[in-house]
Amino acid sequence: MTGLDRSGIPSAEESPHRELGPPVPGEGEDGLYSQSWFPVCLSDELTAGSVVGADFLGGRVVAFRAAGGGEARVLSAYCVHLGADLSVGEVVGDRLRCRFHRWEYDGAGMCAVTGIGDPVPPGARLFRFPARERHGIVWAFNGERPTFDVPDLPYPQDELVFRHSVLDEAPFDPWLVTAQTLDLQHFGLQHEFTMEEDPKDAVSATDHSMGYPLRVSEPDGSRLDLRVDIHGTNIFWQTGTLDGRWFFWITALCPVRPGASRPVFVLGARREDGEEPPATEAFLDRAMELMMGMFADDAPVLTTIRFRPGMLTRSDDTLARFLEYVRRYPRANPARDFLT
Repeated sequence: MTGLDRSGIPSAEESPHRELGPPVPGEGEDGLYSQSWFPVCLSDELTAGSVVGADFLGGRVVAFRAAGGGEARVLSAYCVHLGADLSVGEVVGDRLRCRFHRWEYDGAGMCAVTGIGDPVPPGARLFRFPARERHGIVWAFNGERPTFDVPDLPYPQDELVFRHSVLDEAPFDPWLVTAQTLDLQHFGLQHEFTMEEDPKDAVSATDHSMGYPLRVSEPDGSRLDLRVDIHGTNIFWQTGTLDGRWFFWITALCPVRPGASRPVFVLGARREDGEEPPATEAFLDRAMELMMGMFADDAPVLTTIRFRPGMLTRSDDTLARFLEYVRRYPRANPARDFLT
């Protein structure tokens, strides 16, 4: 039996088919997004008395800071009166005022006054996101209460030199980028690194993170001794040394809508005793070239891939474990009625 019909075409029972594993839910699928900390804007953008708008979880949010300074607040962006975008409004004292009819909202998102003087309707409020300001980023948590915190660095901020970069929107979900961290074989095949030891058995996980120690050598002989972790599904967190000198790298991705992310990068190093600023900057230049070079290696794949887990092999064990972590990761969207 050849499995061919009279035309020479394979019969139905012999037709080829593609083996696929369980799908990984996309951000925004069923209106839900991972419950994680997402970058909204940089702290430097949010000066005292300013407001910044950002696309976020298929809708829009605003971050603002009171005229006298203080904590960053993150609220849904559309006024509950008629839907005007509050990012074109203004900060008055410690409130955010709508440009259209001058409704004012406090830092908790509650409407305090209407412009015309009518009584505030009961329940007139915006959605207030839990917010943190760390490492030069204003973060918002997708949920009413955080289930974990933004990680800390091991040194005080005033001992560190930071660099921040915000890229244009990219056509992929955040977890597609962070999955590269658990795709161990791609370090050698894609980036041509040499692993000093296989970290497969050292991978650890919590309900909200996965990570492992990574020791590799670059093609030019430079050595990296790192701890790499994924927090939530969207934060790549790396600390360790490049040829013996400590540095860190954070890639934080915000799902602006299904299938699109806004990447934010943070690079930093600790000032060494007696070191002149140009020497610190030269080290950061080198670390930036390394990290952005890895991102440039991955970008042609990430921007064109149609990711569908298929026929995995034993070298994909750690990647398969991460994909299952993403499948089970908590997803929600309590602000959905306010964001659009």
